[in-house]
Amino acid sequence: MPSHRMQHMGESIKREITAITRDLSDPRVRNSFFDVVKTDISKDLSSCRVFISSIEGLDKAKTAVEGLNCAVPYIKRELGKRLELRSIPNMEFKATDSIEYSMNMIEKIDKLASAEDGKQ
Repeated sequence: MPSHRMQHMGESIKREITAITRDLSDPRVRNSFFDVVKTDISKDLSSCRVFISSIEGLDKAKTAVEGLNCAVPYIKRELGKRLELRSIPNMEFKATDSIEYSMNMIEKIDKLASAEDGKQ
């Protein structure tokens, strides 16, 4: 189980990356509607994996990840300024389809609920 410090650091990084990505001019990032879903930080705080998901699907998330991986030096520099960290973890962005999966599950649940209402 991650320590309180690591959980706090992960949430801070997640919040700041979301804010930083709004300022990026790369069309792969700017033209995508994505969300930072999760951050995994190593125990020694030297590396961080950031999981990105898009409502528009996994392909759009992969496109955004390509742009974000190209902007890692800028993102790290901004994180250092905003969070006042001594050492900034190495960043790696990964695409995931968790938002798309969640939306599909909600649709299935809604269909089941409406079917149940129709039977009664």
